[in-house]
Amino acid sequence: MSATETHYRGLERMYHAAPINTLLESTLSVEKGSSTILSTVQPDYFHAAGSMHGCLYFKALDDAAYFAAASRNRSQFLVTTGFTTYITRAVSEGPLTTKGTLISAGKQLLVAEAVMYDHRGREVARGSGTFMPSGKLLAEQPGYSD
Repeated sequence: MSATETHYRGLERMYHAAPINTLLESTLSVEKGSSTILSTVQPDYFHAAGSMHGCLYFKALDDAAYFAAASRNRSQFLVTTGFTTYITRAVSEGPLTTKGTLISAGKQLLVAEAVMYDHRGREVARGSGTFMPSGKLLAEQPGYSD
């Protein structure tokens, strides 16, 4: 496996090793400048009006954009420094696909966006964010080097 492929698989393991992701049914795949998160809407994710809570839209969008950006940085854990979310459709059932894309990568600032689609292929949310190296080494993060 190439160093690039090893990096992508390490990012995927790191995502799945995060404690928050043990609470949610989702999978991540990372490629050059992009990522895809597959998830399934669960009734436990609903707010009082019976559809998915906004924090879960944000989480999937932020994660997808983050890992698209992280595909470019092989040494440091990134941190989200800003993220804007637009929820355009309520979701209450079915699988979701969230795709992240790296837009710009400088030494200290990376910009990425993400779009979430419902089981019918309709866009339900989108967002964009900025990410910066944290100073923490990826190799020291749980799951990355396993």
